[in-house]
Amino acid sequence: MPNRLVNESSLYLRQHQDNPVDWWPWCPEAFAEARAQDKPVLVSVGYSSCHWCHVMAHESFEQEYCASLMNQHFICIKVDREERPEVDKLMMDAVQMVHGQGGWPLNCFCLPDGRPFFGGTYFPPEDRGHGQVPWPQLLMRVADFYHRNKPELAANAEAIAQNLTHLTRAPDADGSSPSPEDLISAARRICEQHDDTYGGFGSAPKFPSPSTLSFLLAIRATEAAEANRLLATRLDAVITMTLGAMARGGLYDQIGGGFHRYCVDRDWTVPHFEKMLYDNAQLLGLYAEAWARYRNPLYARICEEILTWLERDMRLPNGLFAASLDADTGHHEGTTYLWKSADIAESLGPEALPFAQAYGITDQGNFEGSNIPKLRGHFNERERLAEARAKLLQVRQQRPQPARDDKALLSWNALLVNHLTKTAWIFGRREWFDLAAEIEKSLWDHFAKKSGDGFSLLAVAHGSVASQAANLSDYAWLAEAELNLAAYAAWGAPPSTSPYPDRAEIILRKAIDDFGDPHAVGFFLVTNQRTDLSVRQKDWFDNAVPAGNSSLLHGFSALLARTGEPLWAHEFNQLTKAFGGTCRNVPNGVAHALDGLTRAATGLVTIKAPSRTDWNTLQQALNGDPLTIAHERPFRACTLLPTAESQGFQVCIGPVCQPIVASAKEVSAIV
Repeated sequence: MPNRLVNESSLYLRQHQDNPVDWWPWCPEAFAEARAQDKPVLVSVGYSSCHWCHVMAHESFEQEYCASLMNQHFICIKVDREERPEVDKLMMDAVQMVHGQGGWPLNCFCLPDGRPFFGGTYFPPEDRGHGQVPWPQLLMRVADFYHRNKPELAANAEAIAQNLTHLTRAPDADGSSPSPEDLISAARRICEQHDDTYGGFGSAPKFPSPSTLSFLLAIRATEAAEANRLLATRLDAVITMTLGAMARGGLYDQIGGGFHRYCVDRDWTVPHFEKMLYDNAQLLGLYAEAWARYRNPLYARICEEILTWLERDMRLPNGLFAASLDADTGHHEGTTYLWKSADIAESLGPEALPFAQAYGITDQGNFEGSNIPKLRGHFNERERLAEARAKLLQVRQQRPQPARDDKALLSWNALLVNHLTKTAWIFGRREWFDLAAEIEKSLWDHFAKKSGDGFSLLAVAHGSVASQAANLSDYAWLAEAELNLAAYAAWGAPPSTSPYPDRAEIILRKAIDDFGDPHAVGFFLVTNQRTDLSVRQKDWFDNAVPAGNSSLLHGFSALLARTGEPLWAHEFNQLTKAFGGTCRNVPNGVAHALDGLTRAATGLVTIKAPSRTDWNTLQQALNGDPLTIAHERPFRACTLLPTAESQGFQVCIGPVCQPIVASAKEVSAIV
């Protein structure tokens, strides 16, 4: 008999509807039941495309014995971390405080009032060594301790809550804003963590780190980097080596396009096979900007293939994009993506040998006796094998496919709009700008909700039905997307039809009102109306996605450059003071903030131009012909402002405006 999750919209929650566990969704009634029965609460967090979440569900949550222990001793709550990132953050931070590490599945034990006191990630159903406590044994220990030592658990929970509250303060903040020298030093420190053998940062597992690479690209464009050949060479090496390793390795789906979430090894061979919208959105913009600087044709092809994959496999009927593809197919990880050498031979015939040589296909394989294709050959070989890859994709599409999570998230779709808009401008692809504009319209159609005289945003849509209050990241990322659309609207659409600047301003004013802290620097993750969390937290550090406070820096600086309004200068200057210490101590943790500070410090570019301007000519003057490898200047973001009275072009860099010039070529020489 299905449990309470049968009525939930979340795919992840519905995956657990037939568990014998008496699951609750996240709701006040669950905690009320815990208080009434005097039971601790188990909050179990995961997401639909997570391989190890499926493993623990199959081994424990689907088993009658484990379920009976959970039902007898706990009130059990199942949470989709993508739909409730604020709950995930609270539980994850608590578990990391206890163990020093976290991950998914995440299992956190709480008091009936919601305060976490203990937790962990994956637990096996029986003793397998490696120091992991079996799940049934852990359940009994926690339940017994709860009833025998409530005062001690309450003290532990209070200590965790106080520490989490303390972490709402900007870490290492000393009241200073990062200086240009601090930003350069931060880039150097990040480069010291680079794996000069295989690319990426640190050892295994390896994540894409788009915010970090974007910051390094921003530093590379500064005068300080241009003037320091040693620094410039180091930045070029780190950026291009990592981008090349990711694009050529198993992290990238060489057959179907799009990036997997991360690789488990140091040399980018074996991915965790789930594909996330947020990764591919950010990597799209990163590879586009890297192409603009380095003109590596592989980067351009990656951008095209990400978009092809997104439109082919991830587009939803409501005009938005799905959240993710599962890591598993039929309860086995990655089987859709794996190839035996015999499969290649049967599918490609005479082309099999050159393909195998170019992509490292062997009889032994590189993953459990099968092959994950990795590009070993030259880009020209890759191009010659395009038809072979297309044949293999057709073969692969006849196999069972990983499940798709069809929920549409405001935040992740906003990331896509932001980076797709930049990519469209860099490559001069108006159809990509039009797609970004279509997604933005769908976001407002689905997620904007009138409330009194104002509005609020919802966060999750299943089909045409949206729900759940948006958090700071939703507002901040949508504001960034609106401002990027506004920047290039004159090129992409008639200016009179552009709602983007006004929408960005409305969003950020709402963020200030609902998420601001009147007592300290920074913005809370959830609104001041939320009462269901034991701690109201602030999000300072980037993870796979940028932190909300980091993104606000981009929004405030862009609106300041566009309007000159003192409000945005005040908000930007106040928020920069949160990052002085982290810039110096943990720069890799706040890379998106440092990216925004670097671009603001070098001066955001505004180009005032006559309304009759041929915007395509200006685009080509600034970005070069996509078919031309050589180009004398890297990409620099700008805002196009049509001005009816203008008789020429005027370039403003930050608050300083240059004399009017007559041609797009002269504009290119200034920017």
